[in-house]
Amino acid sequence: MKTQNSGDTNVANAANAARAAWMRTLALSGPDALDTAWDRLLADGAQMPAYRFLRKPESGMTMVRARAGGTGAQFNLGEMSVTRCAVVLDTDGVAGVAYLQGCGGRGARHAERAAVLDALLQLPAWHDRIHASVIAPLDAALAARAAREAAEAARTRVEFFTMARGED
Repeated sequence: MKTQNSGDTNVANAANAARAAWMRTLALSGPDALDTAWDRLLADGAQMPAYRFLRKPESGMTMVRARAGGTGAQFNLGEMSVTRCAVVLDTDGVAGVAYLQGCGGRGARHAERAAVLDALLQLPAWHDRIHASVIAPLDAALAARAAREAAEAARTRVEFFTMARGED
């Protein structure tokens, strides 16, 4: 039995963290933003490799669990709709997956494209190109959206303070 040394484990952890980051970006980006990024990638002359579905885009429900106070006992918070998809590239056999919040007409296309991009990002020949033309712009758009939302929330912030009345 072969055991992993700490160097192999660190590399695997870094690869998993990088994949989790791009999967998050693909999932949180809106369908219109992903369509624009997809078109930009194709405009750069990229020829998408053939792929087949392991799991066609499908919508369903999942149970969302939470913890009381963030650290307490778990409880079922409620259900949430999700769309998922899994593909495998015909040329390399690399699988890509996507899980997105919500469902609907464009959710299926969003899940399919996100799964294809996930598979391609795992290939060294595609990684840098997709990161530059798809992931980086989507990350920038998500950061800008978060900044706008934070600024809007800050405008409605109320600061409370206590004044001493001077009585003993």
